[in-house]
Amino acid sequence: MEINNFRIADFDIQIIFRETDINGMHLLSSFEPFRIKEVSENIFFRLTVDDTLRPIPKERRQRIRAFDTGNGDTIVDRVDDGSYQYIIKDINGSDCCLLQSNKDFSDCRCALNGNTNMRTFGLNNALMLIFAFAGALKQTLLIHASLVRNNGYGYAFIAKSGTGKSTQVSMWLRYIPGSDLMNDDNPIVRIIDGETWIYGSPWSGKTPCYRNVKARLGAITRIDRAITNSIEKPNPIAAFASLLPSCSSMKWDSDIYNGVCNTITKIVETGRIFTLHCLPNQEAAEVCYQTVTKR
Repeated sequence: MEINNFRIADFDIQIIFRETDINGMHLLSSFEPFRIKEVSENIFFRLTVDDTLRPIPKERRQRIRAFDTGNGDTIVDRVDDGSYQYIIKDINGSDCCLLQSNKDFSDCRCALNGNTNMRTFGLNNALMLIFAFAGALKQTLLIHASLVRNNGYGYAFIAKSGTGKSTQVSMWLRYIPGSDLMNDDNPIVRIIDGETWIYGSPWSGKTPCYRNVKARLGAITRIDRAITNSIEKPNPIAAFASLLPSCSSMKWDSDIYNGVCNTITKIVETGRIFTLHCLPNQEAAEVCYQTVTKR
């Protein structure tokens, strides 16, 4: 047995490998910057990787749905005791991971399948899923965004895939002095004692940016392609609607979904959500910077 301890977004998590012949930390190189020696007594969640794990009998579970993550389908079953079972498939439809969790996602087990790439994919996606749903109960969001830091604040950009999140961040890195990349796909937002913080994470999409860093949240800006550059602050309802699709959630679990919605509402109340209508150019970055950095 191999026990590994990590601190991500100031949460302590533990990943245990029952057998290390095939599975191990070589599947999770992006987690190394987050490694710690010991976890506190208050563990956020524990995941045990055990390939002897078997599916829960069909008579004990009910199919909720299968949802497309963009990289493959994930099948969700709710078990008769309120816990969950997931089957995580890759883009080819191959089963990569069988995941079982208790209701609050504090204690999870998974079995991996396939070659090294499939196991890495399955394990990473299982950990993202666990983190997002456990965090929903603790004023924490895993958001699909690109994140840049400037002057001690983190500025996140959200949009549909291919709209220009990473492009806008690259404009900041090129033209806005003092900017650095915190994460390019899945940063973490937490509300702690009434303050909103944003963190780098072990999940960063195609850009290998796995930084154990945090900053106060400066703004969350939705990118909207346009023929001229302008920025506005949407009304609270529109701000809520713009942020919700970027957050990992489970609408069929009222506790988790309500937790996500409540946290989004608190972020909206800070008045730090914007919409940037823009071209992919220097002026767009400057227009955005001049507005969202005002306190």
